[in-house]
Amino acid sequence: MQTHFNLSDQEFEDQFASCQLNPAIFSHEAHIRLAWIHINKYGIDKSIENICTQLKAFTQSLGAFDKYNETVTIAAIRAVYHFILKSNTVSFQDFIEENPRLKTNFKDLLHQHYAIDIFNSELAKSSFLEPELLPFD
Repeated sequence: MQTHFNLSDQEFEDQFASCQLNPAIFSHEAHIRLAWIHINKYGIDKSIENICTQLKAFTQSLGAFDKYNETVTIAAIRAVYHFILKSNTVSFQDFIEENPRLKTNFKDLLHQHYAIDIFNSELAKSSFLEPELLPFD
């Protein structure tokens, strides 16, 4: 079975940006990898801009308009950035092994920052809501 790890960082980034990535391999871990690639390549602000634009296009290309969530997307990128700042790893595989919470306990991680359920809030889906409980720094 193919996974996102079968693709180089550049192949993964290019296929996602062109909406050619097989959606079956775009798992939660692949979302985290996309953020990791962009942050390391473009910095945090450009990563947020790139990924939001590309993820909207990707979900639209699949006819999955309701799957995009602005708050979860930006909060996830900020969370990955937070862990990158504390990491000395140079590969995504090492990074995700060093920070398993991003993969295994992600919803709980975001719930520590938000008082509302950002995963189901219509407002959170359409626009970014700043965290009320803890900032992403």
